[in-house]
Amino acid sequence: MKDLVTLSLEELAWLIRERKVSPVEIAQAHLDRIAELNPALNAIVTLAPDVLERAREAEAAVMRGDQLGSLHGVPVTIKDTIETADLRTTSGSVIRQDYVPVTDAPAVARLKAAGAIVLGKTNAAEMAMDYTADNPVFGRTNHHLNAELTPGGSSGGEAVAIATCMSPGGIGSDLAGSVRIPAHFCGICGLKPTTGRVPGELQFPPSTGPYSLGAVIGPMARTVRDLRLLLNALCEYPFGRHRKGLLGCEAAWYTDDGVAPVTEETARAVAAAAQALSDAGVLVEQRRPPHVERGNELWLKLFSRASVVQLRKVYKGRETEGGSFVNWRLATADQTPAPTLDEYIAGWMERDRLREELLQWMDSTPIIITPVGATPAYPHDTLKVTVRDTTVGTFRAFSYAQTFNVFDLPVVTVPAGKSNEGLPIGVQIVGMPCAEEMVLEAAEIIEDAL
Repeated sequence: MKDLVTLSLEELAWLIRERKVSPVEIAQAHLDRIAELNPALNAIVTLAPDVLERAREAEAAVMRGDQLGSLHGVPVTIKDTIETADLRTTSGSVIRQDYVPVTDAPAVARLKAAGAIVLGKTNAAEMAMDYTADNPVFGRTNHHLNAELTPGGSSGGEAVAIATCMSPGGIGSDLAGSVRIPAHFCGICGLKPTTGRVPGELQFPPSTGPYSLGAVIGPMARTVRDLRLLLNALCEYPFGRHRKGLLGCEAAWYTDDGVAPVTEETARAVAAAAQALSDAGVLVEQRRPPHVERGNELWLKLFSRASVVQLRKVYKGRETEGGSFVNWRLATADQTPAPTLDEYIAGWMERDRLREELLQWMDSTPIIITPVGATPAYPHDTLKVTVRDTTVGTFRAFSYAQTFNVFDLPVVTVPAGKSNEGLPIGVQIVGMPCAEEMVLEAAEIIEDAL
């Protein structure tokens, strides 16, 4: 048998059900892996003290012949912005560094109800505010292939933990690509579901107000099949594969959103993913969908000021205790005048109109393949990237990801290529609202081919 830590969630769950491996053995194998690798990576920031106790209880349930959940006895990790009962949840903020919730977020509760054992919490950007996993409470998480690189964010600790087999899978959160960008940087799979498909309560910052338009909790794992397994546990009602299948379905792909250029290797990965779908019988055409070029601009209109309001409320009277990004955001917040109420409402209405037009276009082309962003992983503290003689800020460089938070569409990121330096490159597969099963099926085709 392969090393237990390299097995998928699906394989581990099957071995436990068949009584071939004890949940205690699996838990201990992952704890040993964490002890070996985590000191250099800093991906898992809080270990659950009861992991082995929960594993022994899971083993006893198997031996009694109890009815078992789909994730019975399998360890999972949780991003440190998502609340876990009796386990510290800091959101990377000194203001919350001693906060211990008394209840689980509903998403965590659903994983536990399926039998999963929480292994620990994974590092994130402070207040989930930027594309890093760096904060003043725990410091930074390093990319597993090169310690000089960031794993992306804000769910970067989760991505590194999964990529290095310290965890078989878990959950992150995503408002601007925070599941998909770390998955892309680290060579794993991640799903941004449609808002409301997975309960988003009890994360911090909360997914309320403007955030409720595009902030989600989503699964992260090493395989698309494991994303499906996690999503079934997280959803109120389960689903199977797309009923009609993808044969004869139309798909579009593009590598230029009109906002940021992408590297040549990124463009090749998207083209390879499109070819994989074509080879599977999907009718694929290179064509840019309407309004995706507005995603970055609309994201800033809808969500940027909400971030300022959140930060000012949390850090009121303690402004000096923020990390570098939070301090910068607070210091520069008023350099751009706040929108009037009428301006904000006009932006929201414009978003709804453009979304409706995009969805009408997608009635005949329900699958879109696109880059995650301009580049693969880059060095820590990078503020700008240069691609094909064009220099853009790192936020603008991931306009491709932000667009689908703005328009609230489900997206799977799956590995599809590598850079010249050997760094992973993921692609996005985008679908219609609540068509997670369809995008997972397309992602699985790409995963198998590439």
